[in-house]
Amino acid sequence: MLPVCFTPGGFEAGCDEAGRGCLAGPVYAAAVILPDDFHNELLNDSKKLTDRQRRQLREVIEAEATAWAVGICTPQEIDSINILNASIEAMHRALDALTVRPTSVIVDGNKFKPYRDLPWQTFVKGDGRFANIAAASILAKTYRDDEMNRLGALFPHYRWEINKGYPTRDHRAAIARYGPTEHHRMTFRLLDNQLTLF
Repeated sequence: MLPVCFTPGGFEAGCDEAGRGCLAGPVYAAAVILPDDFHNELLNDSKKLTDRQRRQLREVIEAEATAWAVGICTPQEIDSINILNASIEAMHRALDALTVRPTSVIVDGNKFKPYRDLPWQTFVKGDGRFANIAAASILAKTYRDDEMNRLGALFPHYRWEINKGYPTRDHRAAIARYGPTEHHRMTFRLLDNQLTLF
């Protein structure tokens, strides 16, 4: 079972993002503060869980977390400030939306920017090391999946309800045939043989 957080005894927020490597759709991030006595044997990196397990855990996290929130950056913002900055901005927006002010922040990965005056630390594969980051990974993933399912119904050619906007063969084939939409990230390499932006 994962330890709840890196620094017990405060309101440490764990942060993670979802959708960084996608060709389409927003990037989502979540921030979660868990109580020090939180326990759940199933909680782990969202990529190691089934969709059903993630959905079950989302209900538990939302019910039992001290505070949780989700932040978003649009494809247009991603194109404007780049995906790394957009991922960090989405985390900052999630932190802004927390109903409890965190005393510190830990983040999955190795890149972050200071958030207000709070101490922070990054952890590579942190979503498999700390429960608060794992919980954030689950919320970011499931809320982004919900949005891609919604967009998939509006743009069925791209099969976003299946590929979630990632650069799969069927997604790139649809871009080649139908062109990009307003939900595509125009600064990304949308086609394998792409020479210029659309």
